[in-house]
Amino acid sequence: MSGWPARRVLATRRTAIAVTAVLAFAAITGAVAADAGAMPKAAYVGTGPMPGVPDPRRAWADWALDCQGCHRVDGGGSRRTAPKIAGEVAKYLQVAGGREYLGHVPGIASSPLSDARLAELVNWMLFRFDRQHVPANFRPYTAAEIGRLRAHPLRLQAAAVRRQLLQRIRGHARSGTR
Repeated sequence: MSGWPARRVLATRRTAIAVTAVLAFAAITGAVAADAGAMPKAAYVGTGPMPGVPDPRRAWADWALDCQGCHRVDGGGSRRTAPKIAGEVAKYLQVAGGREYLGHVPGIASSPLSDARLAELVNWMLFRFDRQHVPANFRPYTAAEIGRLRAHPLRLQAAAVRRQLLQRIRGHARSGTR
């Protein structure tokens, strides 16, 4: 499998898995309504404003269908599927190359979502899973920026780039520099 048809098949499989997870979550929590607007608020809305997120409910639904299958409902990830983002993802914004990395990762670059929906989703993820590390001068991602970044996806090199950025993040935490 290669190229666009393969990505579409993988996206379809990922969506089917995510839909199953959302339905299971709804059954467990007692949320039986068919739309994201009726889902429990704790599932999709953080506390406080979310710059760059005009519709947190839509962002949550996009997360549930496109991301949580690998990153897990709580953003905890796993060594076998995708890295942990809870308490970690906004740290990438603190180091050179980190902001760009978030737009190049395979899940973003190959997502079937539009650039605008992805920008909203990435902004939502930052505030939902790692609000405490979002820089005070944060500029929300835009559709144009996401489109530019996802045009050059990281594939096999994603793990190596992540390791380099994590080293910078650890250095930043020790020194307080970018």
